Amino acid sequence: MIKVLIADDQELIRQSLQIVLDIEKDMEVSAAVGNGLEVIRAVRKKKPDVILMDIRMPEMDGVVCTQIIKENYPEIKVIILTTFDDEEYVFNALKYGASGYLLKGISTKELTEAIRKVYHGSAMINGDIASKVVKLFSKMAQSNMTIKVDTAQSAKLKQTEWQMIALIGRGLSNKEIAGKLNLSEGTVRNGLSSILKKLDLRDRTQLAIWAVQAGVANRDYEDERQ
Repeated sequence: MIKVLIADDQELIRQSLQIVLDIEKDMEVSAAVGNGLEVIRAVRKKKPDVILMDIRMPEMDGVVCTQIIKENYPEIKVIILTTFDDEEYVFNALKYGASGYLLKGISTKELTEAIRKVYHGSAMINGDIASKVVKLFSKMAQSNMTIKVDTAQSAKLKQTEWQMIALIGRGLSNKEIAGKLNLSEGTVRNGLSSILKKLDLRDRTQLAIWAVQAGVANRDYEDERQ
């Protein structure tokens, strides 16, 4: 059962989302709150799997709330569900660890599928703002915003970890990586945590950027052996 927390300052939206999600057999709404501070309190009590987070809320906005949640509960997935597609909102939400950015015009089916995919480790971005994300990454690639890892740190990595990094750099989810490497999803999650610690990186996004910049994502580690 996927436990979902709804965060939106409009009561009608909260009630509508709760009705829609409660119909799904594999989902339950653990809480529905109206501002960022209430999100923090609800997370401590309910420990949801996925949060549907609006951007503009009183007390604390969705971007700041996402940052706090991901710093303290990295296992919780956050999907931004909003009417705003400003580049700054998109960039900051993804930078602070949101797994999805969707606009409220999506269908019920699209929303529930997005929740399931994010829960299982994928990232979901609304088609209308995908081009914005591409442009943002293009700007980053053309600037000096690089992710640096010391060679002494990368030397600590095991062969399986290199395989995982390459696949993360190609955008694969934990489930897809597990399938390719014949591992359990739990082993992949633990492996990711170990990799981040060894490389002193904050999150999966930084790891993916480094994998691309360092050329790791383009290498084929499948047939290599230590």
